[in-house]
Amino acid sequence: MATAPPSPRRHLRFSPLRVLTLAGGTFTQLVRMKSFYFLALFAVLVIAASFAFADLQTDGQLKLLKDVSLASMSLFSMLFAIAGTALLIPRDIEDRTLYTILCKPVPRLEYLLGKLLGVLFLIFIALALMDALFCLVLHFKEQDIIQQQIAVLQNRRFATREMLEANIAAVDEAIRGQGLTWNLQSGVLAIFLKATVLTSVTLLVSTFASSTIFTMMTALAVMVIGQAQSIARDVFLGPDASLGPRAISGAISLLFPDLKSFDIVDAVVTGSAVPAAVLGKMFALAAAYLILHLMAAYLIFSDKEL
Repeated sequence: MATAPPSPRRHLRFSPLRVLTLAGGTFTQLVRMKSFYFLALFAVLVIAASFAFADLQTDGQLKLLKDVSLASMSLFSMLFAIAGTALLIPRDIEDRTLYTILCKPVPRLEYLLGKLLGVLFLIFIALALMDALFCLVLHFKEQDIIQQQIAVLQNRRFATREMLEANIAAVDEAIRGQGLTWNLQSGVLAIFLKATVLTSVTLLVSTFASSTIFTMMTALAVMVIGQAQSIARDVFLGPDASLGPRAISGAISLLFPDLKSFDIVDAVVTGSAVPAAVLGKMFALAAAYLILHLMAAYLIFSDKEL
């Protein structure tokens, strides 16, 4: 008597453990690709910036160091978000790892989410290491400047010792206000959120792209447009703009993330405090783009012939 063929295995419901396992594998895969080599270049840039332009005023030296360091962190994180993510799916297809994973069975949504989290975890670790080095160099630079300024004040003549101590306290407070403060971490957080959005965009493009180069070039174009669209809105959308241009602007903002919304580095460098409302808006915007891009990537990837 013939028996009925076994029914195909159905995917189990969403499993965070599977997603974390995929994320860990992605992290290991990227580490093996020697992704951390750029940290050596960052270290050279930060240390060089700490010695450069020593003839500037004290606050100018600290601002220069913060500007160079945060700009380097932003550039490296964005480029890695694009390059690292663009290589994942093509590499898995080339190594046939993708077929092994999806026949477990693992839902394609979990696969994409695991890849996304793996890249974001590596970016987080890289930014944490760069942030630690940056804070260390900035702290020593701040202490060196304070000691220099105190020595200058001590060589001057003051009517009383209280006046000397008051001047030393004022200089110390001014330099520390431009030095290592918790406000700098707001800038690092904004850099991570921007890299998160670029990672999700690149993952979306990689689900329908024909090659890794196409994925990278498209993601780079999205990055440029995302940086420039707010400027274009200010130029072309004045208070008298009609409904048509406003609708087109809204569509562009939906397709291309407004990365300028995450640019608070200039404010952080000058020592301006970042309000909690601004941080909350950045979190909400990054989460919205992340969900939108992930769902779009899943819809495309779920119907893709592999």
